[in-house]
Amino acid sequence: MSPAVTHSLSSRQKGIFELAKENGAVNVDDLAEKFAVTTQTIRRDLAQLSQYRLVQRIHGGAVIWDSVENLGYEARKMIAMEGKEDIGRRCAERIPNDCSVFINIGTTTEQCARFLTRHSGLLVVTNNLNVLNTLMPCDQIDLMTAGGRVRREDGGVVGESAVDFIKQFKVDYAIIGSSAIEQDGTVLDFDPSEVRVAQSMIEHARSVMLLADSTKFRRSAPFRICDLLSIDTFVTDIKPDEPFMESASRCDTRVDFGEAGLS
Repeated sequence: MSPAVTHSLSSRQKGIFELAKENGAVNVDDLAEKFAVTTQTIRRDLAQLSQYRLVQRIHGGAVIWDSVENLGYEARKMIAMEGKEDIGRRCAERIPNDCSVFINIGTTTEQCARFLTRHSGLLVVTNNLNVLNTLMPCDQIDLMTAGGRVRREDGGVVGESAVDFIKQFKVDYAIIGSSAIEQDGTVLDFDPSEVRVAQSMIEHARSVMLLADSTKFRRSAPFRICDLLSIDTFVTDIKPDEPFMESASRCDTRVDFGEAGLS
């Protein structure tokens, strides 16, 4: 934080920023109780912190600004929660019963798993322990999970063992998440070991669906997963800008932004 910004912030706003840095995210109601002020006051504080690009506003609170570095798992879950749920629902509607599916790491792909729980006859292959826990109670869904290094922060299984495991399959659908998307359709992530698993899923699936909310267009990540030539369907929450839509058209990628995405 620059000295000029520090001078402009109240002690309460500095305290809010420190909590956001420590926890990845803050909640309006919790902050109002902690600092003994109204929720309207906290919202004004968050608005000012957002103007300085110190936090990013989300429904019910804020997360630490994420323009470059990846956020923690709990903070990522809070971003665009309603949009992710709708994306997950629409993706699940595209998955028929009695088929095979890859699901990789990501808070949006986990939402899709929630809406697959009433499907039957599925084989789900995943490197996401959260997906595994969601689908384990479902008797009509067979589960297989990759072996490898487990990331405690988000339940992801990564590494060459996971890549080798995925290579054994040829499934009907791959459901893929990402950390960032460029306007030219380049799909990006932060962890090269996670990227290799995602690339293996894409290579060994008959149809590939990319799930990402619109905030991914405002982020940057260093490692390339693929481009739109590898994506059959992109499911998102808001209609992307025209340059991306043109890229999708050239690559014959269907873009599903739902009815809410038109507003």
